[in-house]
Amino acid sequence: MLAGLCTFLSVYSTQPLLPLLRQIFHASEFEVSLTVSATIFATALTAPIIGMIAERRGRKKVIVPSLFLLTIPTALAATSSSLSALIFWRFAQGLFVPGVIAVMLAYINEEWAGRGVGRAMSSYVTGTVIGGFLGRFLSGIIATHWHWRASFLVIAALNLIGAIIVRAWLPLAENFVRAEHWQQVVDHAKQHLRSVRLLANFGMGATALFALVGCFTYANFYLAAPPFRLNSAQLGSIFFVYLLGAVITPQSGRFLDHFGFRRTTILYCAMMIAGLLFTLVRSLPVIIIGLAIFSSGVFVGQAAATVQTGAIAGRARSSAAGLYVAFYYLGGSIGATLTGLFWRWKGWPGCVMLLAGASLLSLWLARVSSRPPDQLDSTEIELVGD
Repeated sequence: MLAGLCTFLSVYSTQPLLPLLRQIFHASEFEVSLTVSATIFATALTAPIIGMIAERRGRKKVIVPSLFLLTIPTALAATSSSLSALIFWRFAQGLFVPGVIAVMLAYINEEWAGRGVGRAMSSYVTGTVIGGFLGRFLSGIIATHWHWRASFLVIAALNLIGAIIVRAWLPLAENFVRAEHWQQVVDHAKQHLRSVRLLANFGMGATALFALVGCFTYANFYLAAPPFRLNSAQLGSIFFVYLLGAVITPQSGRFLDHFGFRRTTILYCAMMIAGLLFTLVRSLPVIIIGLAIFSSGVFVGQAAATVQTGAIAGRARSSAAGLYVAFYYLGGSIGATLTGLFWRWKGWPGCVMLLAGASLLSLWLARVSSRPPDQLDSTEIELVGD
């Protein structure tokens, strides 16, 4: 939980600062949104590679160094004198994020297999939820009452403290089976990419994060404009809605263990669409309720998809998790960019239209990923037989 919390302090920390950065750097909404998408794109870029490294090096030997290395570009982001420099350091942050999130997914699936993996995974996701909230909340408060650069220094310090504690507390994996050679790692990755169910599951996660990032990136511009006119601190406080996710996500793990994957996917999609519809009401309390329901739905979907990844992959889970993270964050990166086109076209209602469509696509992909083996194509059946 602590590893996930520290990692996600950084990932979305610029979201409540976007209207402020637009003003400081005299940039467009699209240009400042790159401070979000650059980190997510870098995460997607390196996740498969780090996942394969973890198949040879082990779990903790990748997780702990990644946390320490993440501290460096986070602190250096405070030195940015231009928007392009800030985007560069944000990209550099994303290079080290998969070392925690991709490898931790495999760690949990291996160490808790057969004894409540849904609850264990939801606990980790809860840590990421709290980290995502704290990163946004702290950056908004610090930027309003001190300076936006200081937010990166504070987050870097917290990340370093967390890395030290994780190094001391995280047990070495007991069920990790080291890949004998790199060719075996590459072969497993190729097999994962031939799996229809895994690809559909990757797409499920990608479309869910597409919706989450698109929503919480452009909701800041929506709420900074009339009639709401929220400042950075107030926008950061909006992310208190994430704390509802910290309550709901552990319950979703129990729901997943008890009712199964398919019913869980219906639940998360219904929550996402209902939450989006609430945000169309021009009332700040109703919008906040809508964002809370929507984000909680995404967290439920994320917990389900991560468990499903390990269940379908069976072996070489770190490699599968790396591929999942790559697709997941590629979806988030596209969401931060493509939603901007709908913002310019129809404003916030246009964004809601796009994000609701992404939610429905996520549900359809989830159904494909849960198909039984007798409904799979011949390639999938061959892989399952192997």
